[in-house]
Amino acid sequence: MVSRMPTPWRAALLMLASTAMFGLMAVAIRLASASLHTFEIAFFRNFFGLLAALPLLLRHGPGLLRTRHFPRYLFRCLVGVCSMLCGFWAIGHLPLAQAVSLSYSTPLFVTIAAAALLGEQVRIRRWAAVVAGFIGVLLIVRPGTEGFSAGSLVAVMAALLSSIVAIQIKQLSAVEPADRIVLWTTLLWVPMSLVPALGVWQWPQGIAWLWVVAAGVFGTGGHMLWTRALKLGDVSALQPISFMQLPIVALFGWLLFGEALDRWTVLGALVILAANAYIAHREAVLARRASSEAASAAAKPGE
Repeated sequence: MVSRMPTPWRAALLMLASTAMFGLMAVAIRLASASLHTFEIAFFRNFFGLLAALPLLLRHGPGLLRTRHFPRYLFRCLVGVCSMLCGFWAIGHLPLAQAVSLSYSTPLFVTIAAAALLGEQVRIRRWAAVVAGFIGVLLIVRPGTEGFSAGSLVAVMAALLSSIVAIQIKQLSAVEPADRIVLWTTLLWVPMSLVPALGVWQWPQGIAWLWVVAAGVFGTGGHMLWTRALKLGDVSALQPISFMQLPIVALFGWLLFGEALDRWTVLGALVILAANAYIAHREAVLARRASSEAASAAAKPGE
């Protein structure tokens, strides 16, 4: 039934499922942070994530590993690990809703990166939406006030690096199958994240094993769905769907950690959401216009 859906709907559904998995991964990371260092959590997330991804190799065979783009994978994975370490630290040390709300600034950075790295034309209205989105970020971070936490800047850095990863995924998706991207990413992330983890190493104890395994499974599952969504749809149009992660983590933050939603976090998140929604709307309008112009040109013989 899902395969019969129009492509944009399939992409949106995949992104929504990916968002739910990433939300549950954030909860597992927060639970693991009670007894483990961020570096170790990142390593175990990647290690168990690799185990979850190995069936891809069994399904497709060793040929899945053949690629002509290995340097691009190295760069994408190095940036991805740095983004992961920043993001995991933020989840473990900031209120869950705040950490996730700041991660929503990723689409704003994606718009900037698309213009800088892909040469995508961004007009004044989309730039205005980007500026509005960053005002939302400032509402959450509140620099210069008593509510400011330097740790919130780590979450913003995670979002910046994540935008570069999103652009890289989109570029790789044009020339590589989604399963190859997932497998190579998890393969490279394991040794890359092991290096910093060795400096703070201690074995998980008791239920901490459950949390790191859950983080790995949910993280890889979310990554698989995310990669497929980006293969089918546009980055700027799909990223706003990730806002559904906020009610998931806010609920668990309240139930498990007694965290109440801060009004500035809610207000800032709404401003960022509105900015991202407008960016996605403009992307859709421009895509339909380009498609219409291409169809008109094709209908005119001799042109």
